Amino acid sequence: MWWQKYKWWWRLGLIVLVLGAYVCLYQWRLAQATASSSGATVTLTNVSYDSTREFYQAYNQNFQRYWQKRSGEKVAVAVSNGGSGKQANTVIEGNQADIVTLALAPDITSIQATGLIKSNWQQRYPDHSAPYTSTVVFLVRKGNPQQVKDWPDLVRPAVNIVTPNPKTSGGARWNYLAAWAYAMKQFNSPAKARHFVQQLYRNVAVLDSGARDATTTFVENGQGNVLLTWENEAKLVCQQHPGQYEIITPSISIKAEPSVAVVDSVVAQRGTKKVAQAYIQHLYSTAAQKLIAQNFYRPTDQKVAQQYQQRFPALKLVTIDDPMFGGWAKAQKQHFASGGIFDQIYGR
Repeated sequence: MWWQKYKWWWRLGLIVLVLGAYVCLYQWRLAQATASSSGATVTLTNVSYDSTREFYQAYNQNFQRYWQKRSGEKVAVAVSNGGSGKQANTVIEGNQADIVTLALAPDITSIQATGLIKSNWQQRYPDHSAPYTSTVVFLVRKGNPQQVKDWPDLVRPAVNIVTPNPKTSGGARWNYLAAWAYAMKQFNSPAKARHFVQQLYRNVAVLDSGARDATTTFVENGQGNVLLTWENEAKLVCQQHPGQYEIITPSISIKAEPSVAVVDSVVAQRGTKKVAQAYIQHLYSTAAQKLIAQNFYRPTDQKVAQQYQQRFPALKLVTIDDPMFGGWAKAQKQHFASGGIFDQIYGR
């Protein structure tokens, strides 16, 4: 047969073809290894609020391992912390954030209003783009010298409160609304709720710009009898200062829902959209949800929440969508806008 006459040429051609394939594969792997070892790194900036420092320090390390394994790319994440409202303003004023992880939805909505974030940001991720929650509690010193047990104790004359400023801090707005929720449930009267919250703020000794500043004032500077704060922040203080503080869980509080979003215009300009989206999506992974619980935030994954349920006592929670508030748009305008109820009751 004719092909037998040329069989050696066929075999040689096949060998050359196989060797060529191996050479191409080797060169591709070498290029990947060279790119990895060259130190080229994708950088992200996460503009966050005061109380997330410890969580995102742990989460960033977890995400870096995850992303390098998935994509072969190294990623470095810089995190900026401060009062949530102030942080939102820095992004509006030009801070090149790829991601924002702020204390409440209106702070991200304010960025959206400038066109930096698209209007559908809350629909992009589960739970309205709130991958973890918290609530408002009282932190008191060991032995609870003022015998603070519930909201009415905060309006007694002898009690001095430390809480952040709702005009600059998202966490402070949740604090304020938790007090309002108690008063509304107790008195069923906006006028009486207003009077109660006004009495509470008359007892505020220090009104710091952010939640971590308020913690420093209470813990490091020793001011005030009660720190009105988020559960995760209170638990962190108790962990760092064992035996020195106690957490008082009030009869009613509010479900605080911090929000997260990709800053669309920035990631489009910097070419970081894919990794920024993955950074937020990974917050919903089982590994990240466990880190969330370990850092005293309440995970949204119910299976993980059940595993850590002993960390988080059950309590009666209202939400921002309760009729007394009517959602964030209404609550923001009524309570915290210029000339709103907070400005009227805290005329200092």
